[in-house]
Amino acid sequence: MPHLSNLTTATTPPSPSEMGGAGLRAFFNIAKQWRLTEEQQIRLLGLTGRSTLFAWKSKAVKGPVKLGPDTLERLGNLVGIWKALAILMPQDEIADRWVHLPNDNFPFLGEAPLTLMQFSMEGLAQVRRHLDARRGGWG
Repeated sequence: MPHLSNLTTATTPPSPSEMGGAGLRAFFNIAKQWRLTEEQQIRLLGLTGRSTLFAWKSKAVKGPVKLGPDTLERLGNLVGIWKALAILMPQDEIADRWVHLPNDNFPFLGEAPLTLMQFSMEGLAQVRRHLDARRGGWG
């Protein structure tokens, strides 16, 4: 019988700083696709000022960036929203515009999804749940 250590892989999970750098690089690519203003980027990341946004943008290009759990959660939701849109709307231009367009579905109540996403971390989570439900055939 093989020894248990022979069955495990030598890979280790990414460190929080590796996840932070990758998450920020993904975010800045999404921000470009969605044509987000600096102010929208700041609100989506839960920041209080431009200096942190510019510092993170500079550091993300170079590699790892240590981020707190709230920011990592925000980034995870944003990447999840982007992925769900890519699946639901295979035409990039439509998917990229969706966050800016008024939407009568719950929970948007006639507002653009981006408005709800900028409001709070819970707003980001609501948009992601909405899209995940549509993607899974529940909505």
